Amino acid sequence: MASDNPPSSRVSSVERAVEALLKWQRSKAKHQKPHLPEQDDFFYLILTLKKLPPKGPTIPHKIPLAHSLHSSQEQLCLIIDDRSKASLTSDAATKKIKADNIPISKVIKLSKLKSDYSPFEAKIKLCDSFDLFFADKRVTPFLPRLLGKQFFKKKKKIPIPINLKQTNWREQIEDACGSAFLYLRTGTCSVLKVGRVSQSRDEIVANVVVAIDGVVENVPKKWRNVRSFHLKLLESLSLPVYQSVSEMELKIEGVKNKEDGIREERGTGVESGDNARVGEKVKNVGKKGRIHGVRY
Repeated sequence: MASDNPPSSRVSSVERAVEALLKWQRSKAKHQKPHLPEQDDFFYLILTLKKLPPKGPTIPHKIPLAHSLHSSQEQLCLIIDDRSKASLTSDAATKKIKADNIPISKVIKLSKLKSDYSPFEAKIKLCDSFDLFFADKRVTPFLPRLLGKQFFKKKKKIPIPINLKQTNWREQIEDACGSAFLYLRTGTCSVLKVGRVSQSRDEIVANVVVAIDGVVENVPKKWRNVRSFHLKLLESLSLPVYQSVSEMELKIEGVKNKEDGIREERGTGVESGDNARVGEKVKNVGKKGRIHGVRY
């Protein structure tokens, strides 16, 4: 059974993985066409669990990062709930944003999202117009159907839920901008953004290590349920940064240790004659049939 050790004792290849991916990105940039702008790609941390997470509402787990992935120049969009029970108008939200100096570029009502952004082309344009999306947590159940796969799968711009009933909008948004978000869904794999190519190597490494620690804290059974962590860029291969010991390897090692013990016992307990020859045969057979540990 795996112990709940801190990530520093388990994740030993984060630096090498980050360096390899940055080297791959630089090599890719050399072959890029000159007229194309250089893309600030994200680093993605991939979590693989041993067992499926328990079923429940898809609520993101906030993972604080050492260094924020977002700058003050980015365009942020807020989706508000304008249904009759919500009692929040677009004008009221805009006034509060200006009064509190909140870095929101545009406010979109839920009703507007249903009417004006129904066509596929409108969804794509909206997705590409903003770097980050926030939404009143009361409307998040409707967003997958209204926004489509472009947001949730292709661009991975899932709107971050915030509580607009509270008055600390700015604090919630700044806190979200400095965090990664873990969604434990029905499968065993989850992906979260943990760094950007434009950040320094040390900043990316610090983010990955902190993110791994935060992810494990939100996983049921913690390290005992973690099969692996991989790191990748959008178009790169996935590089392993942590891999749990296979249960099969533990079983094989146990069989091997048992065989070694039998050979030692038989080798020391036989002195001469036919019994010695039998002991020698058993010893030789043991060498031929030695079982090696399985590696990933």
